[in-house]
Amino acid sequence: MDQRLGVARRTVSLGARELVCRLNAHSSSFRKTAENLQRAAQLQASAEQVRQLVEAEGKAVLKAAQEGKLKPTFTADQCQTEAGVRRMYLGCDGVKVPTITDTEKKLRRQKVVAKRRGRYGSKRRLRPVKTGTDQRYKEFKIVTFYDEKHKHCQASITRQNHRGAELLMRRDARLIRLDRADEKIANIDGADWIRHRIEDAKLNLDAIGLDFYHLAENVHKARRLLFAEDDPVGHTWAGDLLHTVKHEGYDACWEKLTQWRATLRSRPKHQAADRLMHYMAERRTMIQYPKFLDRGWQIGSGPTESLCKTTTARIKGSGMRWDADNAEAVASLAAMEQSHQWDTYWKTDLESPN
Repeated sequence: MDQRLGVARRTVSLGARELVCRLNAHSSSFRKTAENLQRAAQLQASAEQVRQLVEAEGKAVLKAAQEGKLKPTFTADQCQTEAGVRRMYLGCDGVKVPTITDTEKKLRRQKVVAKRRGRYGSKRRLRPVKTGTDQRYKEFKIVTFYDEKHKHCQASITRQNHRGAELLMRRDARLIRLDRADEKIANIDGADWIRHRIEDAKLNLDAIGLDFYHLAENVHKARRLLFAEDDPVGHTWAGDLLHTVKHEGYDACWEKLTQWRATLRSRPKHQAADRLMHYMAERRTMIQYPKFLDRGWQIGSGPTESLCKTTTARIKGSGMRWDADNAEAVASLAAMEQSHQWDTYWKTDLESPN
């Protein structure tokens, strides 16, 4: 099959391949992409042919990136603020992708075998089937570097584990010359594996910050356990706590939390307060909002959260199930588009000898 995909990619024109990938990026299925291809360019292709082309092209994009042939469209020197400071942000997150489990694959194969036995006879053999995943959803890793105004962005995605995300950090940091930035900041959701991988990558960042939205989420989770949903006292308490941590810092917020906890009487409320305090204590070094605001640094990981949605939108449609490598290939095309490398890739492909 790999050989067949390679042949298909070489024999279909560059323009047709690009058009198929463009149409597929915002389509709900390969069948719909084939229909749009017919209407838009009078090119006939089956849904299976479209699938093979798109997945083969995505794998080619991944290979080009791994070999260093797909260069970023910017470097840290171009990421200047209005004050002339070269500032870069790092984001990283995990996103769940629907995959086909090994059990589902075996059941599908049994149905196909039974159907073909009646039609072709029992001696007709099928190709070996890929091994499926152990769970219905697998976590892909997103790594992104971007500037203050979000004009420049380098996004990468991998189906590998957290160590694969660390390799992406190192690779992309080298390609965009992160070492030349005057200020290097990470904004993350607080997951332990992300912080550890950033530290192991040794990117010499100026700071690693906890996304303010995720902290606020945990504060309001505690509020709902401690107060009635519409209780104005609870909303006032949460707002005051968030204002304190944002403008006065961790120590002032911690003092308020400890004083407030001492006023609680019930065990469930103690447990809710302890969960929030434990969450904050584990991320104490990342809660530096006054410092970030004073230096004009962002305190949210919104660009990373947005990329988690845009890069996986095509593979997370209703009822979809993917082989992990094919899902990674399709998502890599979206990551390339978000990185503004689309024209660069097709130009490079055009200039490379076949």
